[in-house]
Amino acid sequence: LVMGPYVRRILCDELGAPANSAVNCVPLEDFGGQHPDPNLTYATSLLEAMKGGEYGFGAAFDGDGDRNMILGRNGFFVNPSDSVAVIAANVSCIPYFQKTGIRGFARSMPTSTALDRVGKVMKIPVYETPTGWKFFGNLMDAGKCSLCGEESFGTGSDYIREKDGLWAVLAWLSIIAAQKRSVEEIVKNHWARFGRNYYCRFDYEDIDSRTAFYLMRDLEAVITERSFINQQFAVGNHNYTVEKSENFEYTDPVDGIVTRNQGLRLIFTDDSRLIFRLSGTGSLGSTIRIYAESYERDTSRIDRDAQVVLGPLIAIALKLSQIHDRTGRRGPTVIT
Repeated sequence: LVMGPYVRRILCDELGAPANSAVNCVPLEDFGGQHPDPNLTYATSLLEAMKGGEYGFGAAFDGDGDRNMILGRNGFFVNPSDSVAVIAANVSCIPYFQKTGIRGFARSMPTSTALDRVGKVMKIPVYETPTGWKFFGNLMDAGKCSLCGEESFGTGSDYIREKDGLWAVLAWLSIIAAQKRSVEEIVKNHWARFGRNYYCRFDYEDIDSRTAFYLMRDLEAVITERSFINQQFAVGNHNYTVEKSENFEYTDPVDGIVTRNQGLRLIFTDDSRLIFRLSGTGSLGSTIRIYAESYERDTSRIDRDAQVVLGPLIAIALKLSQIHDRTGRRGPTVIT
């Protein structure tokens, strides 16, 4: 973990955190036999430590420190889509933005639209880009973006033109210090103000590349039929009507370059979304990612279990893609 020495120097030496609060900070080529991704699936030791209630703030980084996961007391998980939205809504608490102001926000297309709702209230433009940090870099170079994030646990600002997990943690600590609230209180206050974007990603890894290609090709043919618009799906007591369906493409507002085939997405009339993306089409197989998102404005319904809320949408995604039948899988490899 090359990030370890930076964590010790900044959080422990400079800011006074106890030395034993920095864990797994010795750089090792094999990451100590652990998986480097900072999510609930792989950062289980941190999650268990936070569940005990002794600590009020926890963070995990990947090997080079560009990605981050934020946890609150009792293991309260901050979805990375919510994390960037919370930072955006509280830029006034962060010294860097107090000096520079805000030019714009940006998120990748699969990232939840929580950031869009902040931008709308703050009257700050929000750019929706394909997955890949280079698209954010273009916006930053042109002075259009000050804060950006991806659902894959990446957050960054224009001071470096890259994602920086430790910067995101410092931003969170600044917000906590200014508001004198817990992580959970900050997030729930954010939901009460802007509504909650229930969100989840399912990864089906190591799928035969040929199978994955044809699955996505056939799914695209279904959702891009003109008759698919306004189609209704009923799951239990839930009814969803398709408002828009497409293979996402992006026209860069800086250089005009068009990037196509960036993921299949369905947008429903209630602002729910389903997204399907194919990645890793190499010799080791492919990964199909399914993203489900549902927006809730009713403050009495913003504290429910995300898996329960998103269940009907996930059922639609499985039915449309037929991913279990076509891959022989019973479920995803990783859920975040």
